[in-house]
Amino acid sequence: MSTQPLQGLTILDLGQYISAPLAGQNFADMGAQVIKIEPPHGEQARNIGLFGDTMVEACNRGKTSCALDLSTEEGRATFYDMAATADVVIHNFLPRTAVKLGVDWSTLSQRFPQLICGVVSGFGRLGPHAGSPGLDIMAQAEFGVLGLTGEADGEPQRVGFAVADVLASHALTSGVLAAVVARDRDGHGSLVETSLMEATVHAQGAQWAEYAMTGQAPTRKGNGQQHAAPAAEVITVNGSSFVLSAYTDAKWSALCRAIGREDLLGDDRFATNRCRVENRPALLEAIADALSGMSAVAAVDMLRESGIVCGLIRTLDEIREDPDLQAGGMLSEVESSAGEWLLLPTLPVVFNGERGNSTQGAPPVGAGIRVTN
Repeated sequence: MSTQPLQGLTILDLGQYISAPLAGQNFADMGAQVIKIEPPHGEQARNIGLFGDTMVEACNRGKTSCALDLSTEEGRATFYDMAATADVVIHNFLPRTAVKLGVDWSTLSQRFPQLICGVVSGFGRLGPHAGSPGLDIMAQAEFGVLGLTGEADGEPQRVGFAVADVLASHALTSGVLAAVVARDRDGHGSLVETSLMEATVHAQGAQWAEYAMTGQAPTRKGNGQQHAAPAAEVITVNGSSFVLSAYTDAKWSALCRAIGREDLLGDDRFATNRCRVENRPALLEAIADALSGMSAVAAVDMLRESGIVCGLIRTLDEIREDPDLQAGGMLSEVESSAGEWLLLPTLPVVFNGERGNSTQGAPPVGAGIRVTN
């Protein structure tokens, strides 16, 4: 883009792992200058092998790295010099660590009244666990995700990616941007806080509404929706699987016509959504039987032609060739800190028909801004 939305904004990113660094990458993709400030040996994710290397490459595109030892007076002095001309500082340090390093809100706000500080924590800042460390799996376990994911009679299952971290990163992004608007309006900086706890609970709003309306906490139920059918159902035909949802009366009728089973419309077992929920096994058997002569690919193509929401269950090596992803430019090749070219997701937002995207990969430690301290 000729003028990116956040061009001119300077952000000092002290984040580690995913939640804060991914927010910093969002800002970089939208045109901000993002300086990743990390210890001379690198942030913690750089030192735990492949597991951490993937985080570094996935969450630090488009940044400049500055190596600073904030445990020293010289390092903090250099950081404060940088903060004096910056707009935003973000981090996900524990409160006691932030105080020790001199990047806590009390210290920063006194020195820089116009500075915005964005912080991600595990549990928020007010409760009994405010000072406790928190990782994604903790949030998935403690705040409902594992309790809702998996078969009813099986063990809880985590979501297969760091969903709590990602949710928190986007919450921090939107909160910081709101604070920038407020600062530009009234001239005052502010503290923006979110947590893995808050982001995870917020994402389950519909489940909380169900709990409030029924008095019963939702539980694991595997595939399919508890109160609608067919909804989020997995259908397997000839060794391949796809999902479909067609639970409104209109979509149920369209599905029956599409699969050549209009007789099901007169079947009392499937006459209403409630009936379909009560007779889900027979319902799914009828759908799979009607499609048994097709491949999953052909079934999905046919059902989409009839306006049915459905999708193939695919792996990344299949998804990378998806024509919709390719048409939208959602995947882009970036050069890693090791000089390798990696195909990675870019910003999931398009501005005026153009996607904001930093094609420069994650920087090596200290690359771009070199400071002696």
